[in-house]
Amino acid sequence: MADEMNTLVLTLDTGGDVVIRLRPDVAPGHVARIRELAQEGFYDGVVFHRVIPGFMAQGGDPTGTGTGSSNKPNLQAEFSNVPHVRGVASMARAQNPNSANSQFFICFDDARFLDNQYTVWGEVIEGMEHVDALPKGEPPRQPGKIVKATLRP
Repeated sequence: MADEMNTLVLTLDTGGDVVIRLRPDVAPGHVARIRELAQEGFYDGVVFHRVIPGFMAQGGDPTGTGTGSSNKPNLQAEFSNVPHVRGVASMARAQNPNSANSQFFICFDDARFLDNQYTVWGEVIEGMEHVDALPKGEPPRQPGKIVKATLRP
């Protein structure tokens, strides 16, 4: 995927598009993975399985359980000084810092305690209200989902 494809659009079933500016300047490997998975249609139909008010919405697991990932190798951490604040998109991972794969989360509020522990790969520039509208829960009773993930310049 060409580097000029620097915007990810998540069309959510909560009524609209979430536009995320990708940050290859701080996490080139993670951005490449997000682009690759979006291009393959991996995120289409995937739910937000963990949505905690005041904290974050997590998705990217094809099983919808929080334990799944893509069949691609895990990524090496790319920690940066970009703070985890409202609208930041970051990779979820297991205890091992180098275990991020396909799951990600979008912060509802400041979560600075995550700084330098999780890889930030983007920031919401439009449509945060659609993330706010996702059904809450761990997991939500009726999880919100990504209808389609697309890349654009």
